[in-house]
Amino acid sequence: MKKEGLVEAVMKAAKMATKKQAAEAVNALFDTITKTLGRGEEVGVTGFGTFKVVKTKARMGINPKTGAKLQIPAGTKPKFKAGKELKDAVR
Repeated sequence: MKKEGLVEAVMKAAKMATKKQAAEAVNALFDTITKTLGRGEEVGVTGFGTFKVVKTKARMGINPKTGAKLQIPAGTKPKFKAGKELKDAVR
């Protein structure tokens, strides 16, 4: 499912009158999660999962095309950990 399909599903599930309202709701959710992670904070949705920012260490990597070794710098990355209800629904 892509974002447009998600918007339609939200519109039907929430009984919204227009696709525009559903798109605004979906965009607001994603924007809020993005801004919160940008501040280094965690977003937890009970039963669904947790979004958080993790710091990665600098490490050596290998270019798969050339086999050359290269230094991968330290950084921060978003991470998602699925909650119990989501894991059970997928099983």
